[in-house]
Amino acid sequence: MCGIAGIFHLDTPKPVDPARVTMMTDVLAHRGPDGSGVWTAPGVGLGHRRLSIIDLGGGAQPMIGEDGRIAVTYNGEIYNFAELRAELQGLGHVFRTDSDTEVILHGWRQWGVQCLQRFHGMFAFALYDSGRQCLFLARDRLGVKPLHHARLSDGSLIFASELKGLLAHPLLRRAPDVRAVEDFLGLGYVPDDSCIVAGVEKLPAGHYLLLERGKGMAAPICWWDVDFSRRANGSARALEEELTERLRQAVRSRMVADVPLGAFLSGGVDSSAVVALMAEASTQAVKTCSIGFDQADLDETRHAEQVAARFATDHRKRIVAADDFALADRLADAFDEPFADASALPTYRVCELARETVTVALSGDGADEAFAGYRRHRFQHAEERIRGFLPGALRSHIFGGLGAIYPKADWAPRPLRAKSTLLGLARSGEEAYALAVGVTTPALRQRLYTDETRHLLDGHRAEARIEAAMRSAPAREPLDRAQYADLKIWLPGDILTKVDRTSMAVSLEAREPLLDHRLIEFAASLPVSMRLRGGEGKWLMKRAMRRYLPDDILYRRKMGFVTPISAWFRGALSGEAERIARGAALAETGWFDRVALENVVRAHLSGRSDHGRLLWQLMMLDKSLTRLFGMGR
Repeated sequence: MCGIAGIFHLDTPKPVDPARVTMMTDVLAHRGPDGSGVWTAPGVGLGHRRLSIIDLGGGAQPMIGEDGRIAVTYNGEIYNFAELRAELQGLGHVFRTDSDTEVILHGWRQWGVQCLQRFHGMFAFALYDSGRQCLFLARDRLGVKPLHHARLSDGSLIFASELKGLLAHPLLRRAPDVRAVEDFLGLGYVPDDSCIVAGVEKLPAGHYLLLERGKGMAAPICWWDVDFSRRANGSARALEEELTERLRQAVRSRMVADVPLGAFLSGGVDSSAVVALMAEASTQAVKTCSIGFDQADLDETRHAEQVAARFATDHRKRIVAADDFALADRLADAFDEPFADASALPTYRVCELARETVTVALSGDGADEAFAGYRRHRFQHAEERIRGFLPGALRSHIFGGLGAIYPKADWAPRPLRAKSTLLGLARSGEEAYALAVGVTTPALRQRLYTDETRHLLDGHRAEARIEAAMRSAPAREPLDRAQYADLKIWLPGDILTKVDRTSMAVSLEAREPLLDHRLIEFAASLPVSMRLRGGEGKWLMKRAMRRYLPDDILYRRKMGFVTPISAWFRGALSGEAERIARGAALAETGWFDRVALENVVRAHLSGRSDHGRLLWQLMMLDKSLTRLFGMGR
């Protein structure tokens, strides 16, 4: 895994100072501690930081074609590079290395932009072709690897794996975008179509950007999308066998490395499935690792140990304190933009543990999005059945009225917290699901904002993009639409950002076999009943894994990485809560009503309301504003 950065002049080939490219790559050293390189030509500069995984001696970058016409800087892995190399050699191409990077050079020469359709893997790369005077930026199908870019006042475009790479360029103007703040508060992360630094863009997953000198700025082109509108044929048994084989292929393709390789093992269905298939394919004990907590109700290590024993893995675990919030500052540095998914803390710790013995680790991310594994999918499916029986106006009258009078009971057992369900049934499926995926409600956000902020936002809502994605989804049924929105927005914005930044912060490559695009396409074609049945998500996947895993692993209640943030803000972080109420960087922006902030803090500290997630959001936003814009110092 690596970090990339570069500069491209769109209109005239002005000289590029190699020192500026070096500045941009130096701040990405954590992504590539094994080597660095810079290449410049008239009007272009490419930079690279390398974490050596394949062809340790011959894969240095930026890599230049033999005739000097094409150069590439690349972050990621192309898992079918050996097959593509053989095909290209059959077409007359001569290779000088054994790296997958060289396949990109020859693939572009042979197939142009269509080379992307042939690449199976995770990647973000920049390729310069002097013959065509063009820069080709591309990002993998699901958005596993990131790529940021921005226009500068001197007519150039700069790009980098992380925002900090762009910020290292002295011409990038630093100004916050209040719309990204609305997005962050609504969703808990800044999605890929937004950025906290005004003017910075992220290349969307499954898109490329082809910039030809003298033709100005172009728009990104979508080269891959997931289609939920088609349905696979076959019996449950036949589809189960096909799924099992696709899972095997996805895992085995990601086990190719010239460095030590292992896996994260939480003891949940997804990571256990990956470890089971790794053990089946490996002649040696699979190296696994897990993180446990010193708080019994949060600790899953016994389940991980059960799976490790079943497959005789070389297993390591580490117990960390449940109040491991001291990492917050380190995470703020790693993420650049505010990021409020508190599971980033244990994810960082498990990456840290894995890096002690391996350079590559396989994870179980992606199955919940692909096979309808989240609790919200079950709720959405059930609610849509009710919506199908009652016209919208009647639903709005009945459920809206009940929801308005039903008390909000954060303290009550979950079955008694019906207010949000009732209000959700009064809305359209898209509106209700967008709220279910969100963190801080629109009503609460509006109470926090000043009049000026509401004016600046001009109706911009964090949830609107989710509603739009669901309405335009290539899909048949409501569950299809919900999963499509998850794969296009939640997955790259939250889950993959979390794994990329935490793993790269410790120079670890994380690979996600359950996000193999062929597996995702297959999952999208399954009938809804094969994904969700009897209130059980991932139905066919669990059925397929019965030959490997016991029922107490397959069907136990999903936990994930849980962090007790509400308790933190009534205990060790109560000082941070008070600081939020007083303002700090948040006050300097003028975005928030101080009295409203104080009310939130008082209500939480007194136990009247649970605002733990909101306080965590505000704290991480405060830290990000201080780091990016020098506010609150």
